[in-house]
Amino acid sequence: MAVRFGVLGPLVAQDARGPVELKGPRHRAVLARLLVARGRVVPAARLVDDLWEDPPDGAQAALQTFVSALRRALEPDRAPRAPARLLVTEGPGYALRAEPDAVDAWRFEDAVSATADLLAAGRADAALARVDEALALWRGPAYAEVDGFPWARAEIARLDELRLLAGERRAEALLALGRAAEAVPDLEGHTEAHPWREEGWRLFALALYRAGRQGDALAALRRARKVLADELGVDPGPALRGLEADVLAQAPRLTPTRPVPALVGRGEELDRLLDAAATAATRGRLGLVLLSGEAGAGKTALAEAAAARLSAQGWTTAWGGNPEHEGVPAGWAWTRILDTLEGPGPESEAGADPVTARFRWHRAVGAHLARTARQAPLLLVLDDVHWAGEETLALLAAVVTEPVPAPVLVVAAYRTTEVSPELAEFLGRVARTEPVRLYLGGLPQTAVPDLVRDATGLVVDEETAAVLHRRSAGNPFFLRELARLLDAEGTDGLAAVPPGVRDLVRYRAGKLPEDVGRTLRMAAVAGTQVDPCVLSAAAGQDVLDALETAMAQGFLTEELRFSHDLVRDALYQDVSPVRRARWHARIGEAIERLRPGDVEALAHHFLLAGSDRAAGYARAAAEQAEARFAPHEAVRLWRAALDAHDRSGSDDVRTRLELVMGLVRALPFTGELGQARRYREEAVTLAERLGDPVFTARVIGAFDVPAIWTEHDDPALAARLAAVAERTLEALPPEETAARGRLLATLVLELRNTGGARADEAAREAEEIARRLDDPPLLAFALNARFMRSFGTAGLAPERRRIGEELLELVIRHGMVTFEVLARLVLVQAHAALAGFAVADEHAAVADRLAADYRLPLVAPFTRWYRALRTAVTGEPAEAAYRDAADGLAGTEMSGVDNGIGAFALLCHRISQGRLPEDGEFGGYAPWCRPLVLLGAGREGEARAALAAVPPSPRDLLYEARTCLHAVAAVELGGELSTLYGELLPAAAELAGAGSGMLTLRPVAHYLGDLATALGRPDEAAGHYRQAAAVAARAGAPHWAAAARTGYRPLS
Repeated sequence: MAVRFGVLGPLVAQDARGPVELKGPRHRAVLARLLVARGRVVPAARLVDDLWEDPPDGAQAALQTFVSALRRALEPDRAPRAPARLLVTEGPGYALRAEPDAVDAWRFEDAVSATADLLAAGRADAALARVDEALALWRGPAYAEVDGFPWARAEIARLDELRLLAGERRAEALLALGRAAEAVPDLEGHTEAHPWREEGWRLFALALYRAGRQGDALAALRRARKVLADELGVDPGPALRGLEADVLAQAPRLTPTRPVPALVGRGEELDRLLDAAATAATRGRLGLVLLSGEAGAGKTALAEAAAARLSAQGWTTAWGGNPEHEGVPAGWAWTRILDTLEGPGPESEAGADPVTARFRWHRAVGAHLARTARQAPLLLVLDDVHWAGEETLALLAAVVTEPVPAPVLVVAAYRTTEVSPELAEFLGRVARTEPVRLYLGGLPQTAVPDLVRDATGLVVDEETAAVLHRRSAGNPFFLRELARLLDAEGTDGLAAVPPGVRDLVRYRAGKLPEDVGRTLRMAAVAGTQVDPCVLSAAAGQDVLDALETAMAQGFLTEELRFSHDLVRDALYQDVSPVRRARWHARIGEAIERLRPGDVEALAHHFLLAGSDRAAGYARAAAEQAEARFAPHEAVRLWRAALDAHDRSGSDDVRTRLELVMGLVRALPFTGELGQARRYREEAVTLAERLGDPVFTARVIGAFDVPAIWTEHDDPALAARLAAVAERTLEALPPEETAARGRLLATLVLELRNTGGARADEAAREAEEIARRLDDPPLLAFALNARFMRSFGTAGLAPERRRIGEELLELVIRHGMVTFEVLARLVLVQAHAALAGFAVADEHAAVADRLAADYRLPLVAPFTRWYRALRTAVTGEPAEAAYRDAADGLAGTEMSGVDNGIGAFALLCHRISQGRLPEDGEFGGYAPWCRPLVLLGAGREGEARAALAAVPPSPRDLLYEARTCLHAVAAVELGGELSTLYGELLPAAAELAGAGSGMLTLRPVAHYLGDLATALGRPDEAAGHYRQAAAVAARAGAPHWAAAARTGYRPLS
């Protein structure tokens, strides 16, 4: 839990452990001053002036003491010398980096603003709830402990004004809800305490009038006139004068009337939906409506009413539902929609890799919708999107975010109580398109008589309507169920039924004949859509009569779908687990006979039945999901197949290995690299047991994920896999040339920067085989291996640029998207090293675009680091950008990257700016950082000892950065200057560390100049400084160019 702060009353802070001890008044004043600044930096000199009217001697030291104490209190788990993340030092002062919702005053302000929006949207009930929640945050006067400080008074006055405004908006919400009498007492006190606020008088008089107190309303308006005249010498404004005239005339507009709804209780929502359709038709572009509410709120009914209205106006309508439990194919809702539309549909493209094919399929669907809508406006309804699979949501997002240039309205309906992570991601992706959002809450009690009459023909009195509304909370589905019960049993039956749909459904189902109830429950197990042939085969008898009875009783529609998913859910849960498993098995067997190609449904039922057949069908369904570009669904099914195989007790190692291979193949596309590595190790172990080197080579090579970072995430696993690869190479038959090439490239990627001559030899042979076989995928993999071996000396960025350029040309020609991302990132690194940031920026932008188009989650961490590097090059403070980049590595399972890189980048940034370094958690980079940290702290003896212990730098993406830091310490403390000079000289034209694409120091030539100066070579030093200035100018870093011209050393 992040630290939360309270200022609407006594100043408090609280973390997961409870209240935080904030010490004395000055400590609390420092914290309050930073909270008032709302995240902005407050210079230390300003803080001193704000804390003391006449600052004493040692005020700066005292301030540092207060800050240190606050840091210990607010971040008690922070490691010694680790940088603070909440109360931070930045530039000349301090800032409090609290989360946006961490301060009660900030939450209060947001809530007051939201209340205005809710009132404007006609959602007075939500506005009342929000403003009550906001006012409850106040525990006393704001910033009471520091109200004597001038800097606090303006903020206190602002918050007090917002509190008054919140009170007025609360009254406005009560008036809109018809609860005028409740608003009167608070408004009377409000006008007494704040007699000059005309809005308070207006609301008070209006509340009195709507409460039936016309005389009191006029008296209040006259008091307001007198107060304003006596105290301020002004007349009331137009709003008060107009209200007084309306009260005298008893103007009808003072008592708004409810419009007659076109749909029971949903007239306003239907109008908004139809307005969205009119907008889409007028603009000729796709529009999106997000229709949400709890289960049974009437989302489907509203969409159906809109579809009927638009169909009568000449629109084409198509509908796609998303069943919850059925094993339907990926993208099923879109299949239903595309089947409905006339004309030739879009075609998927064979032969492309899954990522490319999926992207092109999405574009083809959008083009098809545009063609259809040019004939007549098009309405697409995707119902129950909370149950939608990955492919349905991905295609919907693609259609919406790549706007279709034709009159199309998409309505996506979902339950607000069942928002999956996938749906939440979709809603985030489409938010920038500014969709129309329609939320369906409960109906008001005034709508109950109309709904009951519509459902049953009954006319109910006000008392019965109140009972129905109380039992249902206005949920239309609950109301219709209760209305049918009322029709069957009368009001006595209503009183006997416990609340909740499950009890209602169970009560109604209990009235059915026994065979009908049994058939209906088996149908619930079969799925939302009832197939009478399958159900008859599973039941062992004809079920048509039973289904007709269920239709007559309102459980099923004429299309043999359950009238509501809640009905089906209640019936399904009413079946015991043992019977449920048996029925799933029977239904699976029936589908096997009648629809043997429906592998998704077969997998679904046999998995829930715990059948031995589950693994085979789950595997077939997983392969089908991969073919439909749905990797998340494929991963789920591969896992289910593997679990089912293990539960079966089978000792068929080869079959199990094939299932594990399928999972390994799918996991990288979902970003689950750690899982893929673990399953891959298991697969390799199993493969070796089979004694088949060709098969083992296939298993090892199945994980052909492009690699950009030179340090392995799991070195121990990499070593084991490399050893297996070597053994397999020795046993591989000579004719298996392609398998040998892939195995060699895999060996290099496992060895990365630790393989020495053997890795160099393997990379060369893999590339030679790929070129000889003219195998583009293998050549792309081999070029990745060659990239991994391009760090033998410093200064090889031009070589990596050539590798990236060849790889990019190859993969664009052959449509290999994941390797195109690799090529772009290689070129980002190479051009950044050579200070060619205009080109690097272009490649980074394309990489981001590809990641967004193809949903590749592991690209953003690298481009986020590159953006931090770019900020650092400009000379701007980049600490926040680097911290954000480091945070972005969380959850990626890329431990080889996230190995102290955040603290290392911050140290490099400070060194490059000529500032003293700060200590941090440097991880594997600590040996190169410790001498500089100790030197900056004035601990020269310890720094010399640390310098003596610095090992040779690994030859990887950060070789130049580590070596330059080594050189900085050696120049100041004395060391192996000639050795360091010789190592760095080949990289004289590069920026130190920028070849990583993640962080940077100054130009390498600057550090060569420092080394040459220390070696007593002034002419060579001058030449290096001139080159450093030229590289800095090319990089757009004038501060580095100026430092090079003066030969400035930051730690001197």
